[in-house]
Amino acid sequence: MLKYTSTEFKSDQEVKWCPGCGNYAILAAVQKALPEVAEEHGYEKERFIFVSGIGCSSRFPYYVNTYGFHGIHGRASAIATGVKVANPKLSVWQITGDGDALAIGGNHFIHAIRRNIDLNIILFDNQIYGLTKGQYSPTSRLGTVTKTSPFGTVEHPFVPGEIVLGARGTFFARTLDVDVKLTTECLIASARHDGTSVTTVLQNCVIFNDGTHKAYAARDAREEHTIILRHGEPMIYGKNRDKGLVIDHENLRLKSVKIGENSITEKDILVHNMENPNPGIHMMLVNMKFPDLPVALGVIRAVKDSTYNENVCEQLERSRQHPTYHNVDELLNSGVTWEI
Repeated sequence: MLKYTSTEFKSDQEVKWCPGCGNYAILAAVQKALPEVAEEHGYEKERFIFVSGIGCSSRFPYYVNTYGFHGIHGRASAIATGVKVANPKLSVWQITGDGDALAIGGNHFIHAIRRNIDLNIILFDNQIYGLTKGQYSPTSRLGTVTKTSPFGTVEHPFVPGEIVLGARGTFFARTLDVDVKLTTECLIASARHDGTSVTTVLQNCVIFNDGTHKAYAARDAREEHTIILRHGEPMIYGKNRDKGLVIDHENLRLKSVKIGENSITEKDILVHNMENPNPGIHMMLVNMKFPDLPVALGVIRAVKDSTYNENVCEQLERSRQHPTYHNVDELLNSGVTWEI
């Protein structure tokens, strides 16, 4: 088996994103992750396919040296589902944006998650429609002024992680475009997961929504305003690693505390359990917002459940062992029939 490098996953196509776009960093993370995934799972390069819909992010299949399918707006989940069901051996990666996945593609997105099809979905979230030149998207903050909301949007935004967990999702991760290392880690974890994995990348659009994640993504703010979660480790953050998360039992919510104050020790800090089947704490982590709480990054949820492919295979095997029909005539003459 060949051992790949990131260079072998770079296509010969010119990358056509705006200078400074966060997509470049996401592309770099994917090209770093794929050799690791290939080696860990014993995949040849031909096992990978990237599927996209429409949007700036959806140019992605042209820029990775794998099989690819550039679909139409909002239909990436439907196409990726078809690809995986038709050939379960493929490692299927879906590239989508906050508009492509959560607006016109919303139904396909939630049902792919509900069915737990073994897809790796990377959702680029810049809180704007970039390719169509700056309209507000389903994740734009309430009050955001755009070309289609000149007085500020009056719509409440989606939280992608909340949708994933609400659709009975088994894997959700969140990362920043500027943190290539963390994004790479999340994508490798995504590939390990059997079932639908969704990794949201908080991404910057330098032209139409520059700085939308700046308060917690900027280098000088990141340590204090984000928390990187790791399974089995205390939920500690801060430049001096002196802050942590506990449960405020009175109000049934997460609360940030300072270690060393009010008799708080590291033992009081919550330990992250991404494998907890109960999504309660995971939902709290997904919904943490700056400035009240740090933004949660890393793998937030990764639980085991049967996948769509496994369920189909089991059903087929049961049908073979205990067939209802033994030939085509029995099938055609079964149930309600009419003579014309």
